[in-house]
Amino acid sequence: QVQLVESGGGLVQAGGSLRLSCVASGSIAIINSINYMSWYRQAPGKQRELVATDNSGGSTAYANSVKGRFTMSRDNANDTLYLQMNSLKPEDTAVYYCNAVIVALGSYWGQGTQVTVSS
Repeated sequence: QVQLVESGGGLVQAGGSLRLSCVASGSIAIINSINYMSWYRQAPGKQRELVATDNSGGSTAYANSVKGRFTMSRDNANDTLYLQMNSLKPEDTAVYYCNAVIVALGSYWGQGTQVTVSS
């Protein structure tokens, strides 16, 4: 089992920045088995959508809507995934979720952190 805990959400004005964190915990073997990690978001009344995804090879892919504004990074030494969000827009308002995939075991989710961008 992998436990994921997100933090860093909050209320920010349009044009502002936030940095989300996701700390992964579990056995060393489990943590080292994570194949890739991602950030998703879900706005009210909408489906959950992929924001950014990383794989063990080091490449990162972003949703078109956040390219150039969001940056995902991973601190393997501290088992932490980050999402730096700049130039935030009201349409970025959503609950942001961290996700970890271990291909052999399944997909794991955090509880989510609310991001609200006021206009």
